[in-house]
Amino acid sequence: MLARLVRDVDDRIRGWKRLEAYYDGSRRLEALGLALPPELEDLATVINWPGMYVDAIEERLDVEGFRLGGQDQADDELWGWWQANNLDEESGMGHLDALVHGKAYTCVGYPDSADDAPVITVESSRYMAATLDPRTRRVSEAVRLWDDSEVGIPQRATLYLPHANVYWRRDRYEGWIEDDRDDHNLGETLVGLLVNRQRLAKRTGTTEMRDVMDLTDAACRSITNLQGAQELLAVPQRFVTGATEGDFVDENGDPIPAWEAYLGRLQALMNENAKVFQLDGADLRNFTEVLRMYAQLGSGLTGLPAHYWGFTSDNPASADAIRSSESRLVKKSERKQRGFGGGWEQTQRLGMLVAGRDPRDAARLETVWRDPATPTYAARADA
Repeated sequence: MLARLVRDVDDRIRGWKRLEAYYDGSRRLEALGLALPPELEDLATVINWPGMYVDAIEERLDVEGFRLGGQDQADDELWGWWQANNLDEESGMGHLDALVHGKAYTCVGYPDSADDAPVITVESSRYMAATLDPRTRRVSEAVRLWDDSEVGIPQRATLYLPHANVYWRRDRYEGWIEDDRDDHNLGETLVGLLVNRQRLAKRTGTTEMRDVMDLTDAACRSITNLQGAQELLAVPQRFVTGATEGDFVDENGDPIPAWEAYLGRLQALMNENAKVFQLDGADLRNFTEVLRMYAQLGSGLTGLPAHYWGFTSDNPASADAIRSSESRLVKKSERKQRGFGGGWEQTQRLGMLVAGRDPRDAARLETVWRDPATPTYAARADA
């Protein structure tokens, strides 16, 4: 089981790095199949639309508490656990990783003392893998890889099972060796799952950036071509016929530096046979119109308002028009809240199990989210 789960982690490394590059805006043009002359390599430009899209959703996902069934206020103890584990900050990173990579994990552990909160951590899918029970749709077994050395390759592993946590270390010659175990016998694997875009046939989730990745590649090609055209064709070009090499010297007979000629410092020639011509600069609107079209397509696919993409009408929209344009983004954020909320509720139930509370008391546990629409104070007062 350990070998299978570790292999799952290793098999996802290439895809994980690719998605990370899209979010960070570091996906380079050589990876897009665009060949550039060496002189123009510094002009290569990457538009970070995937990062903008994911951040716009993540910024609207804020947990404000957990409410038990039959109560109208958030539970103080569960919220205390949340604060004790710095989950205000950690949850945001978990939501972000789930949006980028399709999933993130939570792990629950015993506190250091009976008076402390259960230990709840948020973990990246880069070093975790899990198997879901097809009946309960909860994690049946999971592995978390970690490292306490400078080797760079995880040398430790924790295998989470319904009856125990088993700790392993990697031996150079013998492979994985069981190092320790905690037989908690709780009947639950102490791992939760935050999944993005879960499907019936794909419970492990999908990246939220899927719709804009290809558009981003196309836009990067266009804007890089625009950079090259701007450098070579946008400024009126001069050329000379009938001149000799000796005409391009200064009053001391030294050759004129290439950069001076490039910047148009050459104003006169003494050679009567020389003729100077000028070509008008190229119109670059074809590039900008293509980029605008890509941005419009991205807006339509993602539901992000036009002003997020940098194109708006000449007349500023009213406040109501802006709120209306964000309706799809708000609804999408509410869907994310519902999906991630199930993962946080299961995590809190596991915390109750570890703390000695009956998780059946939390069968109707509900995650309380901040309104993703950010209503005005007047609207809140009316409500």
